[in-house]
Amino acid sequence: MYSNLEILKSNFILRSQGVLLNFVIKKHLAMETVINQIDQQFKDFIITQNHPCIMANTVFQMDNYQLKLYDDIESDAVIKPILADIENYLEHYDFESNQFETLIMCFTQNEFQTEMEFEKALWNLLQKLHNKDDAPWDSNVSDNPEDINFSFSLKGKAFYVIGMHPQSSRLARQAPYCTVVFNLHWQFEKLREMGTYQKVKNRIRTRDAALQGYTSPTLKDFGQDSESRQYSGRKIDDSWKCPFHHKN
Repeated sequence: MYSNLEILKSNFILRSQGVLLNFVIKKHLAMETVINQIDQQFKDFIITQNHPCIMANTVFQMDNYQLKLYDDIESDAVIKPILADIENYLEHYDFESNQFETLIMCFTQNEFQTEMEFEKALWNLLQKLHNKDDAPWDSNVSDNPEDINFSFSLKGKAFYVIGMHPQSSRLARQAPYCTVVFNLHWQFEKLREMGTYQKVKNRIRTRDAALQGYTSPTLKDFGQDSESRQYSGRKIDDSWKCPFHHKN
């Protein structure tokens, strides 16, 4: 037989667990609402506004993208989750398919007022990710940011990185939030293998020039100039020095 005190304790625990469960459910639903709202903002930015990158339009129309939300791009707390998300993305990527998938990382707490501020935060993030990465650099690309064959590597795979934020001078980079897009370098090689790279590239650059009024002066093909100059989207001159350094 249970005493009245034991029964009261049990009822209190059950009620407390119920309150906690309701809190967790409400918090989960609130987070889902935020995610859906931000996701819709990105769809408007890419699809509704007819973004010049036809590849971006394709992956959004086909829902072939992963949108990950984090708080502060400058916080050390985001490094471990980002690396885990990249590892999971690569583990589930279908490298046999001709359909591409993009990984989009959105930082909801950052509101940079200048391109220089964003560029500094972007390269600090990439440096910290590299410092904590436990995989070797992708051997298909250079780890020297001054090298024309440089591409950023995480978890053993090379990525073309696209920094975006509302204050970018490039209209195509004015995402609704501070954003870092990771596109596998492999995707561009796949386009070359399929014989469609030049056509896709030319269409994107023509559309971008029509939107902006001119083609980005830093935009070059892989192997013509270091792609590190393109990551932040800021117009830079020949004196610019990439702040990234390989940890070895």
